[in-house]
Amino acid sequence: MDGTSTERSDDTTILALRGISKTFPGVTALKDVDLDVERGEIHILVGENGAGKSTLVKTLCGAHLPDRGAMKLDGTPYRPRHPLDAIRAGVRVVHQEFNLLMHLSVGENIFFEHLPTSFPGVVDFHRLYDDTERILARLGLSISPKTPVERLGIAQMQLVEIARALSGKSRILILDEPTATLTSREIDRLFGILRTLRDEGVTQIYISHRLQEVFEIGDRITVLRNGVRIRTAPVGGMTVPDIVSLMAGRDMGHGLPFDESVRRGETLLDVRDLRLNDASVPISFSLRAGEILGVAGLVGSGRTETLRAIFGADPKASGRILLQGREISVRSPADAVEAGICLLTEDRKGQGLVLDMSCAANISLTNLPAVSTRGFLDFAKERAEAEHFVRDMEIKTPSVDRWVRFLSGGTQQKVVLAKWLFRKAKVLLLDEPTRGVDVGAKVELCTLLWKLAHEGKGIMMVSSDLPELLELCHRILVFSDGRITGVFERDAFDQEAILSKAYEAYIRTS
Repeated sequence: MDGTSTERSDDTTILALRGISKTFPGVTALKDVDLDVERGEIHILVGENGAGKSTLVKTLCGAHLPDRGAMKLDGTPYRPRHPLDAIRAGVRVVHQEFNLLMHLSVGENIFFEHLPTSFPGVVDFHRLYDDTERILARLGLSISPKTPVERLGIAQMQLVEIARALSGKSRILILDEPTATLTSREIDRLFGILRTLRDEGVTQIYISHRLQEVFEIGDRITVLRNGVRIRTAPVGGMTVPDIVSLMAGRDMGHGLPFDESVRRGETLLDVRDLRLNDASVPISFSLRAGEILGVAGLVGSGRTETLRAIFGADPKASGRILLQGREISVRSPADAVEAGICLLTEDRKGQGLVLDMSCAANISLTNLPAVSTRGFLDFAKERAEAEHFVRDMEIKTPSVDRWVRFLSGGTQQKVVLAKWLFRKAKVLLLDEPTRGVDVGAKVELCTLLWKLAHEGKGIMMVSSDLPELLELCHRILVFSDGRITGVFERDAFDQEAILSKAYEAYIRTS
């Protein structure tokens, strides 16, 4: 810690933390954290996965009690023992993963904790919908209060979450990765709303892995590392390299230099005339051993659908898949896994991991016969195999017995990779592998991908982060409206040209 002071005057400080500490078995999550948040500011909170951000937020909202330290809210001692205490005090969290009741209306979701009543136990729906319309208008959201939430888009759901947080006269709004699933246009709209709320006096604590957002929306920034507050400073005095170095505790440079020593071999995977449905255009491409093949394109361009069809997770209308020159039949994920083709899904928590099982159990799950004796699971073998992957892949966990739910995002992603490597995967299909992963963990994951490429694995990687693909890949396929519109070799990479190809179908039809 550099000793940077966070002390503010009583007039400007709305939230003050002094010496906040929190430990879990084998892990110090927060250590003597001092922090002041100013009234009416947007305070950015950054740090690598595992730096303590989530623990700090859970402490602020009453989900965790600190082991030591004290907090004050508007000069009054503040020690919420459960989230309801925090809500009553005016501290609300908009989580990255929505906590909406999909079958209920927008109005019922927004006022769920304090539904207006005309008689005891009888909801006053007229007042409910009037109140909902007022708060939606405040956010510039033009939807009916009676609309079921399940009919909304992701950006609209995000605003409904914010509306719910504001319905109880929130003094502090905590936003956890609010732009993770939004488009550029939706992000611009959200930022406009957050600036308006700031002007109205709503204090915001904003958590993001997208460091460029710091300069677009933030007033001040606090960097956490290994549970310690490293620095708090005005955003205007910082640069992205400054922030990255503080987060990582080392100079991370300005990018991920391409590993020139990784050489491509013979064709490993050959996809010929793949049609996702009867109306789609045939798709053909190849992947070589030792190659990292990037897949660029807009959301909905067919990138994810293509990976899922190759893996057998979704049916395909027609097409052939050849592995090492031999045609294989892939009608289900089991067929793909048996052949050596594995998929790391975009939703690692929902589809890639069993959160309430140990690191060891998740790794061994894809190949139980390898850790069994006479048909019974051999826990000693399972632990030994898991410990090998933890060492070899530098998986940050206090023990292979640790439930993956409690591991950071980057560490969870390594566990997903480990389970497929334990299955002896030849081809790795990666869908947004670095989404929700901090800069340091991203570097570790990319370094691991180069190592796997060195070993002759074929890697096909979908990413919405085009600079990441430009830094990492041998080739880039560009998808637009269900078709491949461009193929770029590394020596011809051109960001503007790739973006033009990504928008090609939409420009053609506009």
